[in-house]
Amino acid sequence: MAKQISFGVWDYVVIAIVLATSSIIGIYFRCTGGKQKTTKEYLLADKNMSITPVAFSLMASFMSAITLLGVSSENYSFGLQFIVINISYGIFTFIAAYLYLPVFFKLQATSAYEYLEKRFGKTARLAASLSYTLQMTLYMGVVLYAPALVLEALTGITKITAILSVGIVCTFYSTLGGMKAVLITDVFQSLLMFVAIFSVIIYGWIEEGSLAEIWRIAEEYNRTTLSNFDPDPTERHSWFTLIIGGGVTYLSLYGVNQTQVQRYLTVKDLKTAQKALWLNWPILTCLSLSTSFSGLVIFSRYYNCDPITTQQIESADQLLPYYVVDTMGHIPGLSGLFVAGIFSASLSTISAALNSLAAITVEDYIKPLYFSMRKTQLTETVVAVQLKVISLIFGGICLAVAFLAQFLGGLLQAALTIFGVVGGPLLGLFSLGMFTTVANETGSVCGLIAGVGFALWMALGAKPAVPLPRSIQGCENADALLNATLNAVSDKPEKTYLWIHRVSYLYNGVFGLVITFVIGIVLSFVINRYSTQTKIHDPNLFIPPLARKLRKKYGETINLANMDLAVSNSREYLKNGHKAEFI
Repeated sequence: MAKQISFGVWDYVVIAIVLATSSIIGIYFRCTGGKQKTTKEYLLADKNMSITPVAFSLMASFMSAITLLGVSSENYSFGLQFIVINISYGIFTFIAAYLYLPVFFKLQATSAYEYLEKRFGKTARLAASLSYTLQMTLYMGVVLYAPALVLEALTGITKITAILSVGIVCTFYSTLGGMKAVLITDVFQSLLMFVAIFSVIIYGWIEEGSLAEIWRIAEEYNRTTLSNFDPDPTERHSWFTLIIGGGVTYLSLYGVNQTQVQRYLTVKDLKTAQKALWLNWPILTCLSLSTSFSGLVIFSRYYNCDPITTQQIESADQLLPYYVVDTMGHIPGLSGLFVAGIFSASLSTISAALNSLAAITVEDYIKPLYFSMRKTQLTETVVAVQLKVISLIFGGICLAVAFLAQFLGGLLQAALTIFGVVGGPLLGLFSLGMFTTVANETGSVCGLIAGVGFALWMALGAKPAVPLPRSIQGCENADALLNATLNAVSDKPEKTYLWIHRVSYLYNGVFGLVITFVIGIVLSFVINRYSTQTKIHDPNLFIPPLARKLRKKYGETINLANMDLAVSNSREYLKNGHKAEFI
């Protein structure tokens, strides 16, 4: 049974200040940001944001409470090997900044999926935006529910209180203040995340006497190994799985994800967006490394009396808040500060998702439907009102999913899995469009479906990870606890898993990406062989090296505004009776 503490007055005061500050930021930008009558003002912060808040927001958008809780428990249970993933972030930041970002800046579309319609067609755009909408809706609910569940178990704060507090405040300031409020609150909440993690590290430092002692204990129990270079894909964490698999996951989030693309477009030009992305890397790495080290700090306290084995807590995800309760619960306000950091991690992720889901709903669903019915465009004033209403609706949906999550059981893990496996295939779909001229809509959409299906099959049947050994020799009544633990072990033989289900979870996205790309290319090639149409591509829809090659080939630059493709090559084709298909 987990230890519980009753929050004191100062703990509640700290949490109240954090939630109130986020709300005040929304009110401030609503009052000082004009009437937000245009999409550009509400969704893109009028494209005048500076580098620093955008960089912090890029980090905070996907560093949720699940990340803070999960990374610390990962390093407690499996060791420091995971930190190698930060190298992949630097490598793939270069790819995202100089290959994918220039395409979105050429397009200047609020919805990232508008690119897919221009490159392939409406079906590809709809398939991708629906995948994103489902992915983020489920993820928002999980992000809101998971920390609420942990905090209820350890602090006495009920799930209902936690869910309503975070959900309502987040919906309020996201709806009222728009993207500018989201970006500024992300900076505030990012700093609180750092405060929460560093409070753990500093207290552990004081308790153990030195950082060297924390490292010595971790090293003695094999938690500091970084030398797994085994290329075997069934290795859960090695340099190969972390750099390749982690890199693909990073690229799917920071290269083509709507949440991040929308943030890039809040700055004035491409170079500023690239600088913000590069600044995001050290901020993200700093939080990742400090959260990882906090896992070693926790281990230094419980290395000889593991609270999971002794059933003081139910899962490793509860280790971080359990440590705070166990060691710092007696200090007024400190537990509240930590809980505020966990809440902030959820706030930053959910606010990012709300704003992006509103953008997708208006740009990909409402506007096309309205135009097909009325043959006219919605006015900017109407769109601005719709965006606020839709943000409010998605906030309500987020709360509903969070409350329903407690009834999902094993499906809760499935929801988290969906978030991971959709990213790789979506990256594959965008890559088919940007990196090749062969890909067409039918082949690419079929590739996306196959990629998502295969990645889900991999993930849902995956073999559970086995943590490093844990000790209870230092506990009171250690012998009795050991006997109880041994008696609880099942006598059933271990389940036999297919090779594909033993592959590292980090490769789910990689396999999804590869299958999407390969099937998309092969089917497109077959379909193109039997097509009589000559395809003349818009260079602005391709990565810069390929775009330069196409411009040289056509002789002139395509005008995106009116698709005036008056190039010498196309004239010759048309004179000879060929039909031109603009993609």
